Amino acid sequence: MKQLAFAAALALTATGTLAEEVGKVDVDWLGNDILIEAFADPDVKGVTCHVAYFDRGVIDRVSKGNWFEDPSNSSISCIQTGPIEIGDIDRDDEGEEVFGKGRSIVFKSLRVKRIYDEENQVLIYLSHARDIKEGSAKMSISTVALNPATP
Repeated sequence: MKQLAFAAALALTATGTLAEEVGKVDVDWLGNDILIEAFADPDVKGVTCHVAYFDRGVIDRVSKGNWFEDPSNSSISCIQTGPIEIGDIDRDDEGEEVFGKGRSIVFKSLRVKRIYDEENQVLIYLSHARDIKEGSAKMSISTVALNPATP
C-alpha cells in the first residue's frame, strides 16, 4: 500500500496534474527507455494529452557521469476524448502551464503549456524543457480544434 501511495505521489507533478504511465519502450540494453504518460487537461474537459520522453537507465547515468539529469527531448500529442468544456483558462499569448515534471535533481523540467488561439478556435499544447543553465530549443507542439469540421 505504501508503494502505491509513493507511486501516486511521484506521478503528481508540480502543476498538480496527475499523469498516468501508459507506455514504456525499451530503447537499448543499457536500461534506457522512452516513457509515455497520459494526462487530462485540468481546465479543459474532454482533452487528453500524451507526452513521450527519454528516461536514462542506471548504466547510462554511471557511464556518462551525469547521474541526476535526463535529456530535454519530449514529444506531445493531444486529442479530443469527449465533449470539450473550457473552464477558467488563461487566454493571453503566454498561455498557462498544464503539466510539469522534473528532469533533473535541481533546475531542469519538462513543461506543457496550453495556449488558446481564439481567432482559429484551437487549443495549442507546447511541450518544452525549462533549463535555467542553458535553456532548451527542444520542443513539440500539438493542437486540438474546438469546432472540428464534420464530414
